[in-house]
Formats: sequence, structure tokens, C-alpha cells
Amino acid sequence: MIASVRGEVIVRRPDHVVVEAAGVGYRLAVSAMTLKHVPRVGEQVLLHSHLVTRDDGMFLFGFATEEERELFHMLNGVQGVGPKVAMAVLSGGNTRELLNAIASGDSARFQAVPGIGKRTAERIIVELREKVAGATEADEIVITRTDDPIALARQALLGLGFDAREIDVLLDGAEGQTPEELIAEALRAAR
Repeated sequence: MIASVRGEVIVRRPDHVVVEAAGVGYRLAVSAMTLKHVPRVGEQVLLHSHLVTRDDGMFLFGFATEEERELFHMLNGVQGVGPKVAMAVLSGGNTRELLNAIASGDSARFQAVPGIGKRTAERIIVELREKVAGATEADEIVITRTDDPIALARQALLGLGFDAREIDVLLDGAEGQTPEELIAEALRAAR
């Protein structure tokens, strides 16, 4: 297994980076949170990584911290959550916020992620609540429940790799009553 990659950033995209180490370019899928920690092209970076091997190829995932990688492993272990959906969840907030959402039972936060419905969001909470209890006991749990469609749409767009400024522009004139309608409007405006 490739546990980490250290080298020069040669490509930086919303969903992946390429890091050249010892003459080999490694393409790592990254979350929006990890991308914030990746320096510009030409600079050095260290990313913790996880290699997923499937019939259709090998996929390398990169993480800014070991904690984010561990949460990725936990999410990936939940039935119905694959590596791509786990990365979308990780794009929705930092590790502490996500652990707090699991511990507090905030299923709306996970339902805002593309590819996650009500059942899968509840399954994430049920299966991971005990596992994350130790990680959040020392920390104060911040409950971030919301039914605000704009806030849920914002989280989903973050998960899709849009940056905060771009999301503000896309949602500014969007019309819709549900998060789904707002996301659809924003994606049409982004074309």
C-alpha cells in the first residue's frame, strides 16, 4: 500500500492533484478540504494516501491529515458508501465538523451530499456513532442541524468541488424551495 506521497505538485484540479515523486507522477483524488492544504504548482507537498484496487483500475486517494484518512476508511466501510461518495462527504467539512455531525445524529448534513439519500445518511450515523464517540468525547460537540435549503445546497456544492465564492455567486439569484432545486439552478448557471 502507498501510505503517503511527498513531492512536487505538478497538477492541481478541483477533484485531484498530481504529485511527482522520484520521477513518477501520482494522481491522487482529493477532497475540497484537502485541496485547501495543497500548495500551488511547483511547490512541495506531503499527502497521506490510500490505494483502492478494483477490477477497472487502481485509484489513489490523498488526504491532508491522518485523521481525514481514518474518517475516509470508516465512511468507506459503511454499506452503500464507496470511495467517491466518501470523498464527497469529506469535501463537506473538516474532520472535526463531520465527526460532530455523526455524534450528534445530523443526518441532514449527509443527505446534502450527492449520492447519499436518507437511508444511507442514517446508516452512516448508526454504524459510525460508537466509533467516533471516543474521538469527540474530549471535544465539545457542536450541533449543526439545519433545514435551511440554501445551507444544504451550499454544502452539496462544496462537496462537488465548487469554492465558497463561486457558490455565493451561483446561489445568489437561484430560485427554488428545496436544496435539490437550488443545486439544479446553480449547476445550470455554472455551465
